[in-house]
Amino acid sequence: MDRGNQPASVLNHTIQPGERMTFGSYPQSADGEVRPIEWRVLQNAGSELFLLSEEILDCKRYHGKSADISWRDAVDTTWRDCDLRQWLNEEFYNTAFRSEEQELIQTSLCADNGEESPDTEDKVFLLSVTEIKELTPVLGKAWLTAVGTDYAKLKKPDGCSLYVYDKNENDNYVLRNGKEEGCSWWWLRTQGNKPSRAQFIGPGRSIRSYANVSLARDGVRPAIRLSLGRGTLGT
Repeated sequence: MDRGNQPASVLNHTIQPGERMTFGSYPQSADGEVRPIEWRVLQNAGSELFLLSEEILDCKRYHGKSADISWRDAVDTTWRDCDLRQWLNEEFYNTAFRSEEQELIQTSLCADNGEESPDTEDKVFLLSVTEIKELTPVLGKAWLTAVGTDYAKLKKPDGCSLYVYDKNENDNYVLRNGKEEGCSWWWLRTQGNKPSRAQFIGPGRSIRSYANVSLARDGVRPAIRLSLGRGTLGT
């Protein structure tokens, strides 16, 4: 359900986990057309909404910016120090949200980032393994399967190109605009099974721990928390 353009006071009482709404905007078509971002409500705490983008909005490395970087060039890093966190809180934040929308986005404490990975405070972030495990009993698992926008699927100047599933497992496809499309993998912020790896949602809606941080195939589903105390949500 799309609840965009409704006052925060209305959303506070009505919108439920699993429902969808629009907020902010970002390029989404193959020609870069900017459209409203659709978000899935993960939690409604009364005073705030916890949101995750419904689709994968872009493809980025967890760490590394050069088109010359390969998966073999992975370096040890933490969520605090990775390039993806910087991109989310600077370029994406300022591209996707107008100043009046930014006023509604709360600063979130991001813990559970992995062994020896410090807590951070972020406006925009990725989900953690802990959050996935806490939310799944309430929301089910279908929300873990995601497809990228046409813009996210474009090969970017930095060499990133979103992987799209094209094999035989039905769980890795979703129905989108009446067409069956292969899903893509998306990053979590939690460190993987080595300091040079990060966890991600992979095939069969599973949590995987072995993605080198320099991989250029995985997608980004930003998460934010919105204050319901003032203002109007939507575009």
